[in-house]
Amino acid sequence: MSARTVQQAVRSAGTATRGGAAGAAADPGHDTPAARDSPAAPAYDAPVDSAHPLDNPGFASLNGPHAGFAERRGRVVRYQADVSPWLGVPAEPGAEDWADLAAFAGPEGEVPLPGVAARLPEGWVLTADVPGVQLVDAGIAAAPDGAAVLLGPDDVPEMLDLVARTRPGPFRDRTVELGTYLGIRHRGALVAMAGERLHPPGWTEISAVCTDPAHRGRGLASRLVLAVAHGVRERGETPFLHTAAANTGAIALYESLGFRLRRTVRFRAARVPAVASRGGRSRS
Repeated sequence: MSARTVQQAVRSAGTATRGGAAGAAADPGHDTPAARDSPAAPAYDAPVDSAHPLDNPGFASLNGPHAGFAERRGRVVRYQADVSPWLGVPAEPGAEDWADLAAFAGPEGEVPLPGVAARLPEGWVLTADVPGVQLVDAGIAAAPDGAAVLLGPDDVPEMLDLVARTRPGPFRDRTVELGTYLGIRHRGALVAMAGERLHPPGWTEISAVCTDPAHRGRGLASRLVLAVAHGVRERGETPFLHTAAANTGAIALYESLGFRLRRTVRFRAARVPAVASRGGRSRS
């Protein structure tokens, strides 16, 4: 399914309301090569195995390899605020789960709900609803890159500056702790990067793929995606990623590298009512 076909499917299912693509992957800009058809992929909103960790990747990550980053209330889990805005709720949240989620946000607080498809309770207000796609490795030519350097906490100021200029999606002070981040420098300055974010068991999400506008057109994004994917594969895991459905340049790039569409998702956010249910319970 090509990027154009993905976009047509998204349009047929309805367009976004308002707000940005929370958690969306990168805009590769002029690094995008020509698109090619990827292997067969499910149609828009095709049923998927509800037990699959990629169906609820935030929940699977925070109850699995990323449990050390988790804050919990009942069955609701979220990353620490300076790590990531992603959170996890059960696939079919009940009243107590919504109350716990409301308690996390506080009255009239806004809750990011990337990938959460459940119907909102009465009184909650949808503030963003952006169509997105989830892509998985279908035979990419993963390979290390000799020019890529490992990024760490000392590089965070430069990483945040690059993110601010390229807007690949949320990246916070401690996001770098979620996995391996690689960068390419030009005359000492960080001009491109990519790394690992969500980590459901057996899978690793490639995220924060971005290139300084002055250095696009050199294939830096492609090289870094393949290098990060190589590290994921070396651990015996499978790469996957998310991006906004409207980001056809990124979709074309990822399909050209050998990713295929697995499913569509929605990057939503909602505002908690001023007076929410008090049914939530805490769990340390």
